[in-house]
Amino acid sequence: MALTREKFVSFINNRWLVFVAAMWIQSCAGIGYLFGSISPVIKSSLNYNQKELARLGVAKDLGDSVGFIAGYLSEMLPLWAALLVGAVQNLVGYGWVWLIVTGRAPVLPLWAMCILIFVGNNGETYFNTASLVSGVQNFPKSRGPVVGILKGFAGLGGAMLSQIYTMINSPDPATLIFMVAVAPAVVAVSLMFFIRPVGGHRQIRPTDGVSFTFIYGVCILLAVYLMAVMLIEDLVVVSLNVVTAFTIVLFFILLSPVLVPIMTSFFTDSNGPSDTIEEPLVPKQEDQDPGLRTPDLILSEVEDEKPRDVDLLPASERHKRIAHLQAQLMQAAAEGAVRVKGRRGPHRGEDFTLTQALVKADFWLIFFSLLLGGGSGLTVIDNLGQMSQSLGYDNTHVFVSMISIWNFLGRVCGGYLSELVVRDYAYPRPVAMAVAQIIMAVGHICFAFGWPGAMYIGTLLIGLGYGAHWAIVPATASELFGLKKFGALYNFLTLALPVGSFVFSGMIASSIYDMEAERQAHGSVFNPDDVLKCEGAICYFLTSLIMSGFCIIACILSMILVRRTKSVYTQLYGKTRG
Repeated sequence: MALTREKFVSFINNRWLVFVAAMWIQSCAGIGYLFGSISPVIKSSLNYNQKELARLGVAKDLGDSVGFIAGYLSEMLPLWAALLVGAVQNLVGYGWVWLIVTGRAPVLPLWAMCILIFVGNNGETYFNTASLVSGVQNFPKSRGPVVGILKGFAGLGGAMLSQIYTMINSPDPATLIFMVAVAPAVVAVSLMFFIRPVGGHRQIRPTDGVSFTFIYGVCILLAVYLMAVMLIEDLVVVSLNVVTAFTIVLFFILLSPVLVPIMTSFFTDSNGPSDTIEEPLVPKQEDQDPGLRTPDLILSEVEDEKPRDVDLLPASERHKRIAHLQAQLMQAAAEGAVRVKGRRGPHRGEDFTLTQALVKADFWLIFFSLLLGGGSGLTVIDNLGQMSQSLGYDNTHVFVSMISIWNFLGRVCGGYLSELVVRDYAYPRPVAMAVAQIIMAVGHICFAFGWPGAMYIGTLLIGLGYGAHWAIVPATASELFGLKKFGALYNFLTLALPVGSFVFSGMIASSIYDMEAERQAHGSVFNPDDVLKCEGAICYFLTSLIMSGFCIIACILSMILVRRTKSVYTQLYGKTRG
């Protein structure tokens, strides 16, 4: 009995259980990606034009990105309390929108609707912050994979809710808004007490690699299964019983990761000598004079003294040259031959506050690269319903679900592949973001010309590229600016999205769409009471070309960041590789 109780306590405090619970919460944290599905209902019910609908989209993006309060509360309160606040906001914001759309509450002016959308979607920031903070604290040595998987499930939430909506088979399209209001709140409240730090750095196991492989396998299976189900339901008429069976299997796949904490808690020998390994959060500094603290101080001297051609050398040779120069400076400092400069602030790879990061060029390179790349992807997500309708597709839910799935895979693969880049080659992680932005540029070109199948190819490329940003950016920020103020740094960087959405979607895309819709209306019989609609690839032709150009600029910014941070990644990962 005592052994069983001990194993149960081990299960409750298992970092893998916290991780799995965070995955389930994150699967409901991507409700903003369903805006493309609920926006046509809001537009028709409230008689909005495309520009007014775009304002709601900007409010949604702003709510999803303004996470300062969530970051602050996550430092001041237990993580479960932050999740509770997010659940209440989500329920109140989207619940009120549902009441208005269904006629159960009086219609509010546009500015008030924007506030409701903002409040509802802002609940996501609490889910994201609590999940990511617990993840990076419990898995400090696996930040890339953990962030990629958690952010990936946020991107998959839209597809799962769409499948549940299809199973319900409600004749009222506003039912999807009700689901968006209720489902995330119920899941977050049910799991909020599991989300907490549990001393994950003391739970390193030899089987962790196998556990991550299993989780990755579940992620791939989930994405492939959802894609297959969406295509079958789109191309073949299936009965409600078949749709229900599809949804039940989906839930079984979603629940399967809980096998990892069960196996590591109940089916391993807790008395074994190699069961767990404690790994320090910060590498030990061996054979070092404690009064000198040279690794903190010498790093800036190395940056000043190293030859300019060092960064062009292969990673192994570059690391040797920098290590040799660092040893020389340490010896000279010990003998008094040189005086180590007093620090005016942290250097790359150390812990920054938000104020200190805001004066660094690297931080703004990340911000503007995310603004251009991520903002252009978000423009597609917000306008996907209208884009598919303009090309003659009636079922917009299919494309919203597809981009959600590709978004998920982009996040998971972005975290995994970028981790290979830094671990195996000691090369800067932002190079993976540059590749993602080139992929997105090609996707925008597909949308621009509206070729046969362009919607399928475009959603694939944009979803993968956009999703990769959300695995790469947080991990990069934590590597260059530290984990101590990660919540504040991460939430500031996410402000790039509403800025990009406001300019790209709220001003550029909506204005071009309405202009073309008015031109088409003047050339045909048009009832002034009808909602303006645009038909054909011309509706988003110019917008997509502009977005493609922005992605190319973002790629250039990412490569500049790569060049600037080569030495930092050599310092961080060169020894690991060697």
